[in-house]
Amino acid sequence: MSTTTITPLTTADAETLITAARAAAEAAGVPVSVTVLDAGGHLLAFRRDDRAVLISGETSTRKAYTALQLNAPTADLVDLVKPDGPFHSLPTALDRPLLFIAGGIPVHRDGRLVGAIGLGGGAPEQDHSFATAALRELSH
Repeated sequence: MSTTTITPLTTADAETLITAARAAAEAAGVPVSVTVLDAGGHLLAFRRDDRAVLISGETSTRKAYTALQLNAPTADLVDLVKPDGPFHSLPTALDRPLLFIAGGIPVHRDGRLVGAIGLGGGAPEQDHSFATAALRELSH
């Protein structure tokens, strides 16, 4: 029986994600907060731009947590929790900091979930695009 060792998300990886996400946001003129969580949901790195709205720190963290726990981009989950969606009660059913707004994306390595990134401060579509840009940079 062979075992495959998956390298966990490192602080260097987290810094790469934060730097790339902030560069994408800065290019769009959007001050943001960026959160990176490890596979256990623990904070690995966080950065809030000076001009980012204060609540973006909380929203970026909740988006990352939601993406991690459900192993899916939060952008893909928005319709599922609408009043007529199959998981409409999920946001309030669990005592967890879930947030179903685009901007959270799970991070995979060798097909395994190793963490998540969350962005807050821009429009949901912007936050999602900044997180996607960060993941592209990490995969290089």
